[in-house]
Amino acid sequence: MILSVARGGLIVGGALGYALGVKNTYTMNVEFYTGVDERLDVPRILPPAPDFVDLHDATVLVADDVADTGLTLASVREFCAGKVGRVRTAVVYAKPRSVVVPDYAWGTTERWISFPWSDRPPVTERGVLDA
Repeated sequence: MILSVARGGLIVGGALGYALGVKNTYTMNVEFYTGVDERLDVPRILPPAPDFVDLHDATVLVADDVADTGLTLASVREFCAGKVGRVRTAVVYAKPRSVVVPDYAWGTTERWISFPWSDRPPVTERGVLDA
């Protein structure tokens, strides 16, 4: 199964689901970043959290866009511990300073990454939806 970390991991998890032929997908909301290189002290798992019933033999692929500090991946991995059989992690980019070395990463960088899905302010802040 694939567990996408919202919000950056939603696109990644969906793409991995298609690529791997996996339809069993979950999402998990984790709040950590509040702005460009600004974050809370620790990641917070927001409700509703996945209920992994009868999945103690399952392999879970945790999908996110970037392993920056790695603290988000660490908290999700800790959440899954004991509830599933095996946890793997996949990201688009990993940073050398990450406390979690992802099992799969498309690339590595030390730079701040602006993904197409998150490099602009919300449309409501740009007046697009104002009538």
